[in-house]
Amino acid sequence: MPDSSPDGEAVPPSRRAAREAARRAATGETPTQAGAAPTPAPAAPAPAEAATTWESLITGATPIVGSGPTAPAAPAAPPPAAEPAPGSGFQPVPLRTPRPTTEPVDIVESSAADDSWIFAGAGVGPAMPYSRSGAASTAPGSAASPAGPTASAPSAAPRDARREQARQAPVATLDDLFSGSTSTEDIGNVPPAKNKKRRRIGGWIALGVVLLILGGIAGGAYYVWTTYEDQIREVMGWEEPKDYEAGLANGETYVTIAQGDTGSPISQSLFDAGVTKTADAFYDYLITSGQNPMFQPGVYKLQKQMTSEAALAALLDAANKQEFTAQIPEGYTVDGTLERISEGTGIPLADLQAAAADASAYGVPVDPAIVATGGQPLEGWLFPATYTFDPSVTAQSAIQTLVDRTVQSLDAAGVPVERRQEILTTASIIQREARYEVDMQKVSRVILNRLDPGNQETFGKLQMDSTAQYGFGEMHDGTVSSSEEALNDPNPWNTYYHTGLPIGPISNPGDVAINAAMHPADGPWLYFVTVNLDTGETQFTSTYSEHLKYVDQWQQWCSEHPDQGC
Repeated sequence: MPDSSPDGEAVPPSRRAAREAARRAATGETPTQAGAAPTPAPAAPAPAEAATTWESLITGATPIVGSGPTAPAAPAAPPPAAEPAPGSGFQPVPLRTPRPTTEPVDIVESSAADDSWIFAGAGVGPAMPYSRSGAASTAPGSAASPAGPTASAPSAAPRDARREQARQAPVATLDDLFSGSTSTEDIGNVPPAKNKKRRRIGGWIALGVVLLILGGIAGGAYYVWTTYEDQIREVMGWEEPKDYEAGLANGETYVTIAQGDTGSPISQSLFDAGVTKTADAFYDYLITSGQNPMFQPGVYKLQKQMTSEAALAALLDAANKQEFTAQIPEGYTVDGTLERISEGTGIPLADLQAAAADASAYGVPVDPAIVATGGQPLEGWLFPATYTFDPSVTAQSAIQTLVDRTVQSLDAAGVPVERRQEILTTASIIQREARYEVDMQKVSRVILNRLDPGNQETFGKLQMDSTAQYGFGEMHDGTVSSSEEALNDPNPWNTYYHTGLPIGPISNPGDVAINAAMHPADGPWLYFVTVNLDTGETQFTSTYSEHLKYVDQWQQWCSEHPDQGC
């Protein structure tokens, strides 16, 4: 087929003609006209290897760049690239040399009008393989660019120790990359070393943030649980049983029920003693079962870890009540009080008497004058009441309980600390002389009127039979009248013999007598006498003549009742 049309225009060659033209261009042959003898081409220097043609590339006869033999150390300069065959529309495609990874290289493009980059340099040898330093290794037929100026060479001087290490690393090829024997990280620059210190700091910061978040969540959950535990358990159905299961009872413990205690305080006492599981278990049981029994004050022996039902049965069983109760009447002396404590608790009387010998051990002021006369400094300080003691009570703890109760009564009546002994002495006389509160207040006034320095009737003498009897030891002989010996005995408690108050209290007064000593009634009375021991009727007068009339009435009653303790 001719290469041009009759009009002289170029006709696109066939695919076979294009391949033939490419072959001739590669081997240096010149095209000839049909029928003309071929002109031999000038001799050319033999290349190191057979020239590569586009057809061999397409058919696979020649391997792609990188798969051929390793380039020699000092290759000769390649011959100039062959000019493309005129009229051919299909040019060989050369493989481009890879760009260095470390130093930029200026690439001079060939003229697009004269040499298409797609097919230019089809006969050029394999491209340079990558190296760690960024400089291309030499290979046959690629020592210099076929056209244009050469790229400037990168500086040979190393910039740092890592670049020097990179230059000394072995060179890898594209074949190694495609076959998987190496990686892009090995071919390119050595990546900078990882900053381990920064990674550690970042790790600690992250850990701190995580711990802070977890701590906030835990703190919030704890607050919600402690605040709304009961509601959460009720909603979620996690409520624990309030009572112990049957069959867990063990050991023994003691529960004290005070006078007037009801279900709620008893329920708390049972819980404190380890009898019930929760503080309101016993009370809830009473409400649920509709029971409201009468509880007797005292100390009860129970077991630990009992059901509320079993605890109630034990409290109502008289056999479980412990006899550790002592009832101390008003007006009793120290000796009588210690006897009552011994009877109620089982503590030996001798132990109680030994414990009462040192009043200062209980915070009671000790008057040397009382000690010198053989008196009892604790007199008046053992408050009269009904006491229920724990089974572990001792002589010292029992006495301390009574003294503490006296201090409580004095404080409630507003008695100053410096007047405690004085008020107890006055109240002890009132307690022994009167029976009713109104009479106690009048007796208190009689004492004050007789102690008045301007008193011209008794001249400061109280003249109370109770004081004469206490000092002489007749208080417990069963009579209210004093013997002639007792009235004339010079002991420091005898107010018939001495003026003013006695040296100390003569009994243990109660709350009413203490209040009467602090708040006497208003009146001019200087005398009083009980005219009826059965009813306790007492007459108060301001003159001695009036007093004698009521004394006769008293004697008349005594003659009519000879066995009533006159």
